[in-house]
Amino acid sequence: MAEAAREPPPQHTDFQELEDGEDLFPEPSATPESEPASLAAEDISTNSNGPKLDSLFNDEDPEDLFAEATEEVSLDSPERDILLSDGPSPAITPVTPPCSATTPRLGHDDMFTHSSFDEIEEEEGGDSFDMQISVSDPEKVGDGMNAYMAYKVSIKTSMSLFKSHEFSVKRRFSDFLGLHSKLASKYLHVGYVVPPAPEKSIVGMTKVKVGKEDQSSNDFVEKRRSSLERYLMRTVKHPVLLKDPDVLQFLESSELPRAVSTQALSSAGLLRMVNKAAEAVNKMTIKMNESDAWFEEKQQHLDHLDVQLRKLHGSVESLVCHRKELSGTTALFAKSAAMLGNSEDHTALSRALSQLAEVEEKMEQLHHDQANGDFYLLSELLGDYVRLLGAVKAVFDHRMRTWQKLQDSQILLQKKREAETKLQFNNKPDKVQQVKDEIREEIEELETKVQQGERDFDQISQTIRKEVSRFEKVRVKDFKTIVIKYLESLVQTQQQLIKYWDAFLPEAKAIS
Repeated sequence: MAEAAREPPPQHTDFQELEDGEDLFPEPSATPESEPASLAAEDISTNSNGPKLDSLFNDEDPEDLFAEATEEVSLDSPERDILLSDGPSPAITPVTPPCSATTPRLGHDDMFTHSSFDEIEEEEGGDSFDMQISVSDPEKVGDGMNAYMAYKVSIKTSMSLFKSHEFSVKRRFSDFLGLHSKLASKYLHVGYVVPPAPEKSIVGMTKVKVGKEDQSSNDFVEKRRSSLERYLMRTVKHPVLLKDPDVLQFLESSELPRAVSTQALSSAGLLRMVNKAAEAVNKMTIKMNESDAWFEEKQQHLDHLDVQLRKLHGSVESLVCHRKELSGTTALFAKSAAMLGNSEDHTALSRALSQLAEVEEKMEQLHHDQANGDFYLLSELLGDYVRLLGAVKAVFDHRMRTWQKLQDSQILLQKKREAETKLQFNNKPDKVQQVKDEIREEIEELETKVQQGERDFDQISQTIRKEVSRFEKVRVKDFKTIVIKYLESLVQTQQQLIKYWDAFLPEAKAIS
């Protein structure tokens, strides 16, 4: 009987799968497929402070390199870096959202009553998603180690969810971390994928705080600004997270309560590290008897994506470094050619060398722009999905914990029932009745707990299925859009290089 109690509850498979036309994370309403809502693409288009990538993307050429493509490419390559912890998290400050917003109730009794979440998703279709978010104007506030960077978050929207159509607020990096911590504490354990916030960098931020402004510090601030912008876009494009009161407060309130426990070297930060280590040990010790083939297959698929995406991300980062080295070497070559042209007595040769130096200077700028394109288009997309995949795997881990709690409750219930059966054969009826009544109360309480655990497990399983389906659709759209833009930038760079060499060739032939 004890072995029977260890069997996992039967899985309900009669739920309805998402339709193919239904969009993913952030697509509250139908968007024409010809215009995929690529998160990374919007991040770059709204970047007001980033590197000048206009030279890489020329919108005047309407030709689509993939216009005749009829098959979708399956992209096997994501990854993970779980940011979730059970350590102290910032206090969740509720705000009263506009009357049109329906916020989920997360009390213990209705935590898994999926009607509240489903109602939000259904209502999302009535108010089409129309929002542009830009994170700009990084500003250093304070001096020394107490200094921090403040960013301007600008929002333009026509959605009735917000009080005005255009507004902006000032936010510091810890505010973004605090928002993620609040959302993770409310939604991860019920199966919703919460986009991870950008990672902290102690070395990079220390250089900004105490060092002078140089190119490396400026690059660090720009990369962080861009990553914060993408994080916000992914968060607000999730139909459930968009209507969360903490998200609305983050976007609209002029002042936010100070986020606590976000420092990497604080006691809370150390506690989070300990909790992560404990979670890793628990995952190795818990052996879940998976009865749902879909979850087993998806888990293997995610693990494979994790490995492949990490490899690809490392390769692209190496490509960015080599491209920057090529840019620097080309600049040195241009200077050497110019100096040689100045010292040359032969007029035609001197003129040719001088023009060669000018061509190399232009090529140096092209290599630099392409390196930025490699990073902000491809490398950042891969890095984001490395972390996003970690968030997806985190909800699978929470499902396993929910299953483990259910198994523990079932085992304890079985033991109590066996104890009650033994009391039936006891020869002391006076004492037996009192103990029997106590055990009966415990059994009834455990039966209620087991029933709740079964509902919780069924609900988180259904939610994860929907979230994974959304994740896959958004992933394919993002990769398709970014790969197209990346290839177009490469083609334009090569065409420009050919143009420069064609213009120089007559000068070289004129040497006599």
